[in-house]
Amino acid sequence: MWFRAALYGALGILTALLGAAARSLIPPGLAGSIGAGSVGNILGILATSMLAVTTFSLATMVSAYGTASTTATPRAAQLLIEDTTAQSALATFIGAFLYSIVGLIALSAGAYGDSGRVLLLVVTIAVIVLITVTLLRWIEQLSRFGRVAETINLVESATRKAMQHRAREPWLGGAPFRSPPATAMPVAADAVGYVEYIDVEHLGRLSIEHDFDLHLNVLPGTFAAPGRPLAHVAGEGLDASALEGIREAFVIGDARTYEHDPRYGLVVLTEVAVRALSPGINDPGTAIDVIGTVVRLFTGWARGRESKQDEVAIAHPRIFVPALREADMFDDVFPSIARDGAALREVGIRLQKAFAALDDLDCVNFEDPLRRHAREALSRAMDALPFEPDRAAVAGAARPKLVDTGPDEA
Repeated sequence: MWFRAALYGALGILTALLGAAARSLIPPGLAGSIGAGSVGNILGILATSMLAVTTFSLATMVSAYGTASTTATPRAAQLLIEDTTAQSALATFIGAFLYSIVGLIALSAGAYGDSGRVLLLVVTIAVIVLITVTLLRWIEQLSRFGRVAETINLVESATRKAMQHRAREPWLGGAPFRSPPATAMPVAADAVGYVEYIDVEHLGRLSIEHDFDLHLNVLPGTFAAPGRPLAHVAGEGLDASALEGIREAFVIGDARTYEHDPRYGLVVLTEVAVRALSPGINDPGTAIDVIGTVVRLFTGWARGRESKQDEVAIAHPRIFVPALREADMFDDVFPSIARDGAALREVGIRLQKAFAALDDLDCVNFEDPLRRHAREALSRAMDALPFEPDRAAVAGAARPKLVDTGPDEA
């Protein structure tokens, strides 16, 4: 956030100084005819108002971050901090404040002259128009900034982008995973944290340069530790520099990120639903909203994988990368919601309808996890609901194909 604000501030200072540098381009008699002498009063009003608006906006943003952390989940606050509309609004206000302050100082020092005042007035009018447009957008943003529904939408958008990227490159540009040979050498992490990014392109260049095959054991979002191999390398004559180059391709940080880790977005959405189902909040409507959001994401994932299946390019055939497993993605979401919402009739019904909607996609990779989670959710509801009509309603919402137990599974 500081970079955008600093950039706008620098532009404001340069713009204010532009009038002094370009005053020779303005005809001398034009200043009096258009009332350029009033620009000092305008800049004074602008400086005072922008300082107040900046302080108010910053306080509002900090309050929104705290609200999102307490009502949704702390893991979603980062998306609010990275929101470009909020950053642009705050940066615009800071830039306008610095512009007006520098303009007043230069005006008091006599740096402009009559001709420079004309250019300063024109630029000030343009700055006022920019501030007005920004304020209108900011007012619209404040009406929903930090609210639970808006936070869910932000997490959904970030998760969808990560899913779409992974659908285009299910193996991150490498080849489908295969087990390493017994002679392969493990490459352990040299730090403790979460894998945030894997530079497969860098690994591909190394594999050609040093003549080896690399079998990845981790994906972005995996917890790494020195005793856990990041990958196994199969090759001869690998020196320490090659192994260090392999480690450098794995970016390890303190926390998971949304960009390359679709499962993290699903985990954050689940946290929002679980918090809403807690006795202290008791908001099943938010949990139902999250269930619908997850169905949209999985629907997009299934369609994206199907449409991109024939377009997947293997840019680095010697780097073998595991794909995301749909069973793991389902495990990130449904067990926790089914557990905490088991005693709520409406949540149980919505879960079964969600399973039925995903079953309608006819995605082969969804079949087994759908059956397992539909049965588990129904079993939890039957145990937790004391009222027989409630149990009947949840059971009636379940699709028999998903929850019926066959003779070999009884």
